[in-house]
Amino acid sequence: MLGPRVWSSVRQGLRRALSSTVGGWASGEGRKVDISGIYPPVTTPFTATAEVDYGKLEENLHKLGTFPFRGVASLAGFVVQGSNGEFPFLTSSERLEVVTRVRQALPRDKLLLAGSGCESTQATVEMTVSMAQVGADAAMVVTPCYYHGRMNSAALIHHYTKVADLSPIPVVLYSVPANTGLDLPVDAVVTLSQHPNIVGIKDSGGDVTRIGLIVHKTRRQDFQVLAGSAGFLLASYAVGLMSQGAIGGSWRCQLAGGTLLCGGRWGRGVQGRNCP
Repeated sequence: MLGPRVWSSVRQGLRRALSSTVGGWASGEGRKVDISGIYPPVTTPFTATAEVDYGKLEENLHKLGTFPFRGVASLAGFVVQGSNGEFPFLTSSERLEVVTRVRQALPRDKLLLAGSGCESTQATVEMTVSMAQVGADAAMVVTPCYYHGRMNSAALIHHYTKVADLSPIPVVLYSVPANTGLDLPVDAVVTLSQHPNIVGIKDSGGDVTRIGLIVHKTRRQDFQVLAGSAGFLLASYAVGLMSQGAIGGSWRCQLAGGTLLCGGRWGRGVQGRNCP
């Protein structure tokens, strides 16, 4: 993570770079990233002593990279530090090291979507900047949820806007209500889709009607929608394809999930489950 002095310097530099903003949002388009395609979620393997097993991590990446997805020429990239990556159980340094190792193992033409979400806005910005420095192509930012009763649309729009304003890489919204108890409201998604540095959302709620509504309401924006699990991948294709005719463009994108190759650390000091 960035130290106080480094963070202060980075923040001042970013503020100067964003001095020509409109309504608090960067006026430039920024570096756009096309996130359409299939992205397997990368699990975090652990040793018997609950340390991150980086050797098994590389093995998993090789296995996922050769997995035959029917009808898909190749994978678009990988998602790291999502729910399958068990990021709440990792230290800040472990989170960054995992992203570093994955980036080193991936070809440059494969995108790396890295989960950088934290509970506070400043911590999220710091983690996002750090992950960009070690090779993340886009930051996947989960909803802060500890005070979920106060996380209304206005609060979430404020949070994501600040993160996107200061992020050196594109931001992907991440809604996973099964784990956070909080569904990113559709009206907030629609508002945030207008931000030039927010390129899409990974929606893992499984509500296909909601996904179709988001696709419809953001159809005029340069905004892409990821279905967060293989369980509703086909149904999401259906609502996207129906919307496709209305917008005259290509189907947004999909994200396949659900296959665990290695995992889990259910709390520090508890023996993790690692691959045999």
